[in-house]
Amino acid sequence: MGYSMVETGRTGQTERTGIVLDAKCLLHDPGPNHPESSKRLAVLMNAMQSAPMKKLQLVSLDLRDASIEEIERVHTAAYVERLERARGRRQIIDPDTMAGPRSFEAAVRAAGCAISATEAVARGDVRNAFALVRPPGHHARPDIGMGFCLFNNVAIAARHAQATLGMRRIAIVDFDVHHGNGTQEAFYADPSVLYVSTHQAMHFPGTGELEETGEGAGVGRTLNIPLMAGHGDREYDAIYGGLIARVLEQYRPDLILVSAGFDIFEADSYGGMQVSLTGIVQIAGHLKMTADQVCDGRLVFVLEGGYHLGGLGEGVQACLQVLTGYRPVRESRGPLMGLPLGDGIQAVAIAQRFFTL
Repeated sequence: MGYSMVETGRTGQTERTGIVLDAKCLLHDPGPNHPESSKRLAVLMNAMQSAPMKKLQLVSLDLRDASIEEIERVHTAAYVERLERARGRRQIIDPDTMAGPRSFEAAVRAAGCAISATEAVARGDVRNAFALVRPPGHHARPDIGMGFCLFNNVAIAARHAQATLGMRRIAIVDFDVHHGNGTQEAFYADPSVLYVSTHQAMHFPGTGELEETGEGAGVGRTLNIPLMAGHGDREYDAIYGGLIARVLEQYRPDLILVSAGFDIFEADSYGGMQVSLTGIVQIAGHLKMTADQVCDGRLVFVLEGGYHLGGLGEGVQACLQVLTGYRPVRESRGPLMGLPLGDGIQAVAIAQRFFTL
């Protein structure tokens, strides 16, 4: 796409923001009328050609497949083989998840694009990056896909960063409306990966309760913040600018990966949250600010859900504007929680078991 860099609107400094967007991810076909359709990526491809996005001068990053070795750092060989054997035909993974004739090609490319974005940030080629990929990944468990997901792109990128890029401590922050059960499972006993999730309580896939905090050496390295439907900009702003910012500042990861799910958008029928475009900007702003403070800006967004096409397109564009610095964000930190949020307040109490907040 031939992107370079942009001057920030706030500081006058330059920020290099990478983007990975590959037509090969369109090859995944989960069947007619499926919400996770190729239209999701087509909308983003069109948006990237708009005048506002071209003004950002994003850095186009390398496109590549993930290797089987890279995928098997997270997924079992039996599951990877099962998907590979299905090439050329359809395979039902679960009632919501279908692999089409070329879905394996798309899935290895999606994981590879997440790795490519992570490599570019780790090398310092760009300060931060966004991998616009499908199929999504955060529900994919080590031994099976589910919830529209085939391979867990964020988890694969995290393990790659640790195995080959010298990153010891990784934080994964997930703002999708659904809990990333696959990501949690992959790292549940691992203290070297912090998993933090805000998600709609009592919603698919039924995991992500407050008391799910890790096991063994990983106790205290999973923080779930389940929220009742109806929460919006004020609540998310308070949580990301308060509790999550403080947890990340204390954990001090070498890299922050973000499972970016735009189904928190107020018009998305697959969730019940009321987050507007302003709320998306606030979330992205808090994450960028925290990354700037704790890990030299190393921040990689990886696309997860988002099924209202207008909300998805606008949300991704807003995040890219934040990442480049084109859209200024508030520099102030909010109170620890800031609002009486029920489960949110309980999440503070649980976090205080493991972090000095």
